Amino acid sequence: MKKHNLLSFILLGTLFSNCGDTKKRENTIFNFDTSKISAQYQPQETVDLAILNPKSKQVDSIVYYVNDAKVKTVKGLEKLSFELKDQKLGYQNIKALVYFEGENAETTTRIEVVSNVTPKLLKYKIVNTYPHDTASFTEGLEFYKDTLYESTGQKENSYFRKYDYKTGKIFQQIDLEKGKYFGEGITFINGKLFQLTWQEKTGFIYDANTLKLEKTFAYTKDIEGWGMTNDGKYIYQSDGTEKIWKMDPETQKMVDYINVYSGSAKIKSVNELELINGKFYANIWQKDAIAVVNPESGAVEGIIDMSGLRKLIKATTEDVLNGIAYNPKTKTIFVTGKNWDKMFEISVSE
Repeated sequence: MKKHNLLSFILLGTLFSNCGDTKKRENTIFNFDTSKISAQYQPQETVDLAILNPKSKQVDSIVYYVNDAKVKTVKGLEKLSFELKDQKLGYQNIKALVYFEGENAETTTRIEVVSNVTPKLLKYKIVNTYPHDTASFTEGLEFYKDTLYESTGQKENSYFRKYDYKTGKIFQQIDLEKGKYFGEGITFINGKLFQLTWQEKTGFIYDANTLKLEKTFAYTKDIEGWGMTNDGKYIYQSDGTEKIWKMDPETQKMVDYINVYSGSAKIKSVNELELINGKFYANIWQKDAIAVVNPESGAVEGIIDMSGLRKLIKATTEDVLNGIAYNPKTKTIFVTGKNWDKMFEISVSE
């Protein structure tokens, strides 16, 4: 893995029912006026939508949809100015259903809403350095009742354990079935420990105190399992793309998501997550940096360049930074990487 400087990281930068007896057909007549549409917009902007009618058909009305949600019905070829302030960051699929001369036809286009936030360069200071098991292919890291828990991957060696981070002494370890499951992120919520698997689309729920397995569950979306955190009410998990999903821990159903953007670029491969003081701290796979993400919008608000840790560890370029745990008692952050020989306790500032 190459070392990435901060600037390069920042710059990464339906079916609808017909009305009455009208016929619906493939559109060969109408199109969006793309001369008035940009490829990218920021949330404070407005997109102006207009339909071209080169065959001079008699248009009765147009119904506009954004991401299959009806926005407005207009008369004739009336234009529509649509504010983007309430849209998610990411691609917006826009459709116009045009009613004309007893028929209807649809036309589509797409725009991308990007972040209008310039990420800040955040600083970190190493408070302490602790040993880390080089056999641990770190996927998740979290404190629960002043004790550190770590989950690991690899199909032949996936487990999670609670241990003394100062000495490395293991208090308890739960192994996943060898050859079947590749362990991923963990999080504690409502007296339970949730654990993801990578491509098996299976999650596990344990009693937080005894670590006894209580339930397995299947993902409700066709996604991979990567990182995990929670806000006390919902679980948030990454899937290796730019998405962070919101899950109801009671039903294990995905109820929403955000897309992570740094400026005009979506940030793919969001990995381990930790919610700290109302912001997501996210490892980005194969990047020596942590992104600080607004959980409402998905905008990257800060970047912590962690590349300086490389010279302090014994690790190959394949041993990527992964693992973020906030200790509320010390108000410090613990970070490590896959198969690293050290774990670092850090403080972060502007």
